[in-house]
Amino acid sequence: MANPYLPNWEYIPDGEPRVFGSRIYVYGSHDRSGSDKFCDYVLKCWSAPLDDLENWVCHGDIFHTRADYDHPADTDWTGENNELFAPDVVEKDGKYYLYAYIVNAKGCVAVSERPEGPFTLLSQYQYTISDEICCNGWFIDPGVLVDEDGQVYIYCGFERSFMAQINPENMYEVLDNTCIEHFIPCKPSSQNGFDKEESLFYEAASPRRIGDTYYMIYSPKRGSRLAYATSDKPTGPFVYRGYIVDNGIDYPGGNNHGSIVCINNQWYIFYHRMTNGTIMSRRGCVEKINILPDGTIPPAEMTSLGFSDALSPYKEIPADIACVLKGGAFVTEKNRFERVVTHITDGAVIGYKYFDFGEDFSSKTFGFAARIGGCGCNCTLHILIDKEDGTEIGCCPIGHDDALIETRVHIITGRHAVFFKITAGYTGWTADYFKGRCLFELKSFLFFK
Repeated sequence: MANPYLPNWEYIPDGEPRVFGSRIYVYGSHDRSGSDKFCDYVLKCWSAPLDDLENWVCHGDIFHTRADYDHPADTDWTGENNELFAPDVVEKDGKYYLYAYIVNAKGCVAVSERPEGPFTLLSQYQYTISDEICCNGWFIDPGVLVDEDGQVYIYCGFERSFMAQINPENMYEVLDNTCIEHFIPCKPSSQNGFDKEESLFYEAASPRRIGDTYYMIYSPKRGSRLAYATSDKPTGPFVYRGYIVDNGIDYPGGNNHGSIVCINNQWYIFYHRMTNGTIMSRRGCVEKINILPDGTIPPAEMTSLGFSDALSPYKEIPADIACVLKGGAFVTEKNRFERVVTHITDGAVIGYKYFDFGEDFSSKTFGFAARIGGCGCNCTLHILIDKEDGTEIGCCPIGHDDALIETRVHIITGRHAVFFKITAGYTGWTADYFKGRCLFELKSFLFFK
């Protein structure tokens, strides 16, 4: 299962992964292609069996702040300007509690007998802390921890963080005198490593307990990253440890939100990437990570893999699973069925990590084919392995029209990244004329023996 790990038509940002029973669940907000706003008025849930991460099931819309054609609103105080952002779901005493962040309105808690919902409104947040701290009851980006002793903690914030304890008897009442501000600093501090912008809090708090260590995953002021800090107590103080993933490395970056989860003894980071040339069409992705004995998490490489160890180059590869897009190229949705890499200009680089080409070649013929959307230009697609300036194994001319292009390439074996580098070859005044122009669109490709 490649990145994005959900069907290509689905836009689930802010994914919060949770293992309940024998399934992995992802709870997220919901973007729309081509939208000029973050999210809409529903929260969604997808899940997969722990022993079959290729088989994701959509459980539909699990909570609504506005009526649609087949669901009433689950809240009676919301309307046209109250989109749902970044939820979390936790289990306590056999019930599942959804913590909702509603833009421009008080947030709430909903409950279900099943992890996939649907969820029924339990209550708005009940609290006595200052409205200034919790943004008039929004409780932005709630991340919730049910600790081993039964105590419940909620972590929130945008541009400044705060946390508090939740009454475990009702799961929606913020206990008096438990609020702690700035559990992750938003301004430079010499304490605990929070002295650089990349460590300071911006949004997207997500708590996890691993052994005796409390991890806080969050989006720092360098917003394309997910950073983490650790503590020996749920209330901190937290120590900055580094970042886990950056969705802007050799890719059109933007805000990031997600968390970590262990599935079958393997840890993963769930996050999202940008599409459609905007930061408001985000699709969920996942990478394998390691947690070292000292508690550190080395940064994950952004790949096309998803849950796979390697992808087959001999099946049709949709272009939109690219994990490297440089020179202005980006993924865009044309319709429910078709997503392409577009705005491919002179010098653009498109990369995919990683493919397993195998070891056995009885044939000396090895080829490459791609589906191309023509844009009325001439250019050349260079095929390189391992890195963008790596070994070139072949190249193919591209013309004006929609086409299926083919070329022979050098035989390769083993596990490799594949990069496409595009050159236009125009000179003189025509080079200026075609500078920055989309030369073609890449739909899909494969290698063949």
